[in-house]
Amino acid sequence: MSGSDQDDAFGTRDLGQVYRSDTGSWRAVGGSASEEDQGGGQAEDEGASGAAASGPAPDEDSAGSPGGPPPGGRRARRRAKRSFWRELPILVVIALVLAVLIKTFAVQAFWIPSGSMENTLEINDRVLVNKIVYHLRDIHRGDIVVFNGDGSWDPGTIPVPGNVFEQFYDGFASMFGFGHPGDILIKRVIGIPGDHVACCDAQGRVTVNGVPLNEGSYLYPGSAPSLMKFSEVVPAGRLWVMGDNRLVSDDSRLHQGDPGGGTIPESAVVGRAFVIIWPASRWRFLPIPATFQQPQLGASGSAASGRASVSEASGAGQAALLSARLEPTGPALPLSLGFAAALPLTWLQRRVRIRADRRRAPRAGPDADD
Repeated sequence: MSGSDQDDAFGTRDLGQVYRSDTGSWRAVGGSASEEDQGGGQAEDEGASGAAASGPAPDEDSAGSPGGPPPGGRRARRRAKRSFWRELPILVVIALVLAVLIKTFAVQAFWIPSGSMENTLEINDRVLVNKIVYHLRDIHRGDIVVFNGDGSWDPGTIPVPGNVFEQFYDGFASMFGFGHPGDILIKRVIGIPGDHVACCDAQGRVTVNGVPLNEGSYLYPGSAPSLMKFSEVVPAGRLWVMGDNRLVSDDSRLHQGDPGGGTIPESAVVGRAFVIIWPASRWRFLPIPATFQQPQLGASGSAASGRASVSEASGAGQAALLSARLEPTGPALPLSLGFAAALPLTWLQRRVRIRADRRRAPRAGPDADD
């Protein structure tokens, strides 16, 4: 029997056909098919339609025991659990890094251990110090500044900030209680570079560039502006600072014999105390008092004024002088801020990773995540 006769014996009209062993019929690949093929194809289509109507065939993932959750749901839960434990270390690391960055370069909390700034700052107050503000503007009169006393009034050299990595390490060390945070002090700025600060005028007030300061809004109740006379021109790059509780404050007045005439270097300033955060009953911002807003204060002081003789009143010697040394608070606040900032970042990277996985899924297959 020839090839064409053999094809005719099977009832085909076209050579482009293949035999389907599962249906027992010939299937046209190209061209027309025989009635038998068409019947087989129709039966096949009907079978497919019936399968489609009855839903997708159960696979290994979706089939489960009757009445129990499908294995696919269990796999999704396992995947979510695995994803949580995989991302938890990432969240912790991001939070820790952000906490150190915030504390070192942005905001730090300090505890007030003495009364030299009363009643503005009381013992056991916690204040937040803004470390960014003086990168954006100059130090203003009336600001409450936190500064490093090493090399300012205490013997030694003025600390020079290291590079970013050294500062990060120092911030990490101090946050967990090791390293040397320095002799940190807090006072109010009375005079900025070029100012002539003096005490006292005929009414016993401190003057800046000849303009008297009405300090009743922030001085300790009943405290005189100063029981010690002084007259200083603030050198370039330095500040004249005083406590609000003048009777017991160890400030620029008591260091006039030191280099700089009692002033402190601007480079020693850590930042500006701007809010009391604890206790809750003491919560408030620390604005610049109105007396420092007088436009006449902008006039430059007279460099020829020189220094007046320093005399300590008997009342000042009767009280222990307080330098208002600060203690950094524990790591709870920076870590809380770090976690608060880390949560949206972790959520964002998770969303990016999920989208990337979905793009790879058609190529990697449905079980790529397994």
